[in-house]
Amino acid sequence: MSRKYFFGTMFLALASLALRGMEAQESALPPGLVAERPASGRYVQTDRGYMVPYRQTIPGTDVSFEMQPIPGGTFFLGSPPDEAGRRPDEGPQIEVRIEPFWMASHEVTWNEYKRYMALYEPFKKLTAAKAQPITEKTKLWVVTAPSSLYDPTFTFKLGSEPDLPASTMSQFAAKQYSKWLSGITGLFFRLPTEAEWEYACRAGSRTAYHFGDDPSQLGEYAWYAENSEERTHPVGQKNPNAWGLFDMHGNVGEWVLDEYTKDGYERLKGRGVVDWKDAIAWPTKLYPRVVRGGGFEDDAAGCRSAARRKSDDDDWREEDPNFPQSPWWFTSQPALSVGFRLVRPLSAPPAEERIRYWDADLEQIQADVDQRIDQEGRGARGVAEPGLIELLKRLEAGGTP
Repeated sequence: MSRKYFFGTMFLALASLALRGMEAQESALPPGLVAERPASGRYVQTDRGYMVPYRQTIPGTDVSFEMQPIPGGTFFLGSPPDEAGRRPDEGPQIEVRIEPFWMASHEVTWNEYKRYMALYEPFKKLTAAKAQPITEKTKLWVVTAPSSLYDPTFTFKLGSEPDLPASTMSQFAAKQYSKWLSGITGLFFRLPTEAEWEYACRAGSRTAYHFGDDPSQLGEYAWYAENSEERTHPVGQKNPNAWGLFDMHGNVGEWVLDEYTKDGYERLKGRGVVDWKDAIAWPTKLYPRVVRGGGFEDDAAGCRSAARRKSDDDDWREEDPNFPQSPWWFTSQPALSVGFRLVRPLSAPPAEERIRYWDADLEQIQADVDQRIDQEGRGARGVAEPGLIELLKRLEAGGTP
C-alpha cells in the first residue's frame, strides 16, 4: 500500500467520522436549533446554536404550525405619552430585558385547537378503563379537556374553518392547551407574558405599529374594524412584521399570562432595566386579565403595539346557563374576538415551575373545574404524555388501552 493511498484513505475515514459527528450533533439539538450558521433566511445566534424557523407537528396528526425565532434584547414596554390613541394604562414606559424564544407565526387555529377539544370523550373512556392512573409521577401532566360545546352556534358563529383563528376560550383553557401540547411533544409551550408579546409585536420598532405610525397603512397588516366585515379571517393573509409574525395587529386579540392593572406598569417604575420574569403581573383574581393585539372589532388605536384590553369574565360568560359557569369557554361578546398564540422559550424552566404557566392560578378556578368534571361530568381529565396519542389510537381501534 502506498503512503499516498494510505493517507488518502485515512483522510476520507476521518472526514466521514467528522460528518457523522456533525449529523449526530444536529440530531441531538431540539427542534428549531441548528449547529451551523444558516446560509440564508432568518436566524438568531445563541450560545447553544442558531435558532431558526421550524414547523411543529401535533403528534399523531398531519396538523402543523410554524414557529419563528425571536432574539433576546431590551425594549421599552408601553407607549410614550405623545403617541396618538394612547391610554393611561399603557405607561409609564419601562425598559424590559427579554430572553430568546420562539413564537408561533400566527394565532392557534381551529385546525389545531380542535385536537384538544376532541379529548373529552377519549379521556372519559381512559378514566373508565383505568388506563391512565394518576400517580405522583404523572400528576404534573394532568390536563383538563372541556366538555362538548353547550351551544356550538355561538362559538362557531363566525365559522369553524380550519385556518380561522380559534376563539372564545378562557385564558385557563388556552393555558391547558399549551400544557397538553407540551406533554405530547416533550417540549415546553406556554402563553407569552405581556412584555414578551409586545416585544415580539414591535420586532425592533418603537412606533405605534410595528410598521410605523400611520394608521392608514394598517389594512396591509391587519383585519380590524374598517376592513374585517365584523368577522375573523384565515390567519396569515396580511403582511407579517419584521420577525415573520402574522396578525399581531387585529383578527383576534391574544391572551397573555398577566393580570390587568389600570395603573399600567407603575409597580415597575424606578427599577431600571427589568428582567422579563420580574415584569410579569401574575394574576391574583379571576379578572381582569390582559388581551393584546386588538381584534376584528377594534379600531386602529385599539390595534397598536402597546394597546391593552382587559377581560371581564362575568360579562363574557353572561349567556352561559350553567353554574358554575364554564372555566373553558365564554359565551358572550367580545369573546368572539379573543384567541391566543404560543411561545416556546429557549430556556425552559425546571419541571416543578412549569405548572405556574399551565394550571389554574386561583382556588376558584380549580373548584369550578372540579365541580364541572366530578359532579356534572361536563369535562374530563387525562395525562398529557408522549404515549397519549398511541393510547388513544388503540382505544379508537377498539383494542385494550
